[in-house]
Amino acid sequence: MTTLRRCDILIIGSGIAGLSFARKVEGQGRVVVLTKKGPSRGSTSLAQGGIAAVMDPADSFERHIADTLDAGAGLCDRDAVEMIVRQGPQRVEELIELGAEFSRDDDGGLDLGREGGHSARRIIHAGDATGREIQRVLIESLSGSRIELHDDSLAYELILGPGPDGRNQCYGAWSVEEGEVVGYLAKVTVLATGGAGKVYLYTSNPEVATGDGIAMAFRAGCRVVNLEFVQFHPTCLYHPLERSFLITEALRGEGARLLNIAGERFMPGYDERAELAPRDIVARAIDAEMKASGAKYVLLDATDLGAEVLAERFPHILSRTRELGYDIVTKPFPVVPAAHYFCGGVASDLHGRASLPRLYALGECAFTGVHGANRLASNSLLEAVAFAHAAADDVGKRLADLEAPPDDYRPLTPPEVREPEEMVTLDHDWDEVRRLMWDYVGIVRSDDRLRQAADRLRILNQHTDTLRQRGFFCRDLIELSNILLIGQLIVQSALLRRESRGLHYNRDCPRRDDATGAKNTVLAQYGYSAFTAES
Repeated sequence: MTTLRRCDILIIGSGIAGLSFARKVEGQGRVVVLTKKGPSRGSTSLAQGGIAAVMDPADSFERHIADTLDAGAGLCDRDAVEMIVRQGPQRVEELIELGAEFSRDDDGGLDLGREGGHSARRIIHAGDATGREIQRVLIESLSGSRIELHDDSLAYELILGPGPDGRNQCYGAWSVEEGEVVGYLAKVTVLATGGAGKVYLYTSNPEVATGDGIAMAFRAGCRVVNLEFVQFHPTCLYHPLERSFLITEALRGEGARLLNIAGERFMPGYDERAELAPRDIVARAIDAEMKASGAKYVLLDATDLGAEVLAERFPHILSRTRELGYDIVTKPFPVVPAAHYFCGGVASDLHGRASLPRLYALGECAFTGVHGANRLASNSLLEAVAFAHAAADDVGKRLADLEAPPDDYRPLTPPEVREPEEMVTLDHDWDEVRRLMWDYVGIVRSDDRLRQAADRLRILNQHTDTLRQRGFFCRDLIELSNILLIGQLIVQSALLRRESRGLHYNRDCPRRDDATGAKNTVLAQYGYSAFTAES
């Protein structure tokens, strides 16, 4: 059974980007938000560290911009960086006005933390659960509003229709809801679907992070950019029951140290900034130490911080590690890197517009140029609120001039939901993709492993194609198809980059090449090229 509904603005995703945008376009028409599992089940709620903004008189916009450009390893779009940095204080004040209870110092001012790559204390946080606090106030701000929030909605395909020039534009999206296919026709569609960490075996991301927005946009003909730059967070807890528990970088910002399995501190031997080096450097150092020793983890020593600081600044980490049997007050505890954040995504401009008319991309699924080849810690929440503001302003100016899809417009009838007789094959393929990506397309790569990954992903993709041709169609198959596509795009992008830069390190071309490599990797549905994406 298929249902077709109409709205003015369709928002796919309910994290900080999607809800910030929704709040600002309320009243401009019928606004519908599709959330895959529920508004508190995405990556925003898991963000521990904070939101970076210049709030200290001793700090400056210029220093924050410089830190971001340095971390981005020569690939940041300076205009985009300047936009979010200069918006920072205002966007933080908006969250405070909504009721966000950020941590305060003894004088009542914001308690500003520091993380790797930052030259000053500028991390606004709510203990070690900043994302959860921001998500809370955004959800509460929509209470009683006219915005429609649809839970358990997996958007899987953009609806395309002819524009005035005869070329495709976005008319909305198809979604699977409670075993039924629902189509939403809209004047404007916003992708705010988050990242794709579940393409890897070990990730800090929640189960919903299967790259849906990036996959939908690519299949619709949009450009995607720099998908080789996957940020692996250096420290996730190593525990068989808690593979996705992030240990915030702020812990190292307050003085925690990394030790190898022999109990020796190693980061000073890799970078003069030691534990406060950018994430790509720290993650590769941990990877090297693990490979050298054969250990499955390294140790994080927070004992010098003391029980009082840990309880006040990191209560969530302290509580959860105790539940799992670790006493981090008195002993170092095991950590491993894990896939954390995608610096690449759907190409979008300074207004959040994608290359497909009527489509916007915000948050982690978007490529704005802010993060370059490596994201500076805590810039992601800032980017999300800044671009949500810019996109809402742009939509407010354009919406009245956009005509709704014609009343007689009927998109192609989608398939009906039908699960395969044996789900075990999907489960097996899902596990194989994630392990393949972890082993062959992880922190350190090689040409041979990338080519083997490309071959194996191609075979797995043929299996999902066969299932679809046989009439099978369900949520598990949609998500498997998405992580397969994302995996292929990461591999293709990684093979195109003939240097090592930022988050991408290839043993066969280990040096950074500013003469030919300072370009973005752009892929499109009908081929690929390496050039700087247009704004």
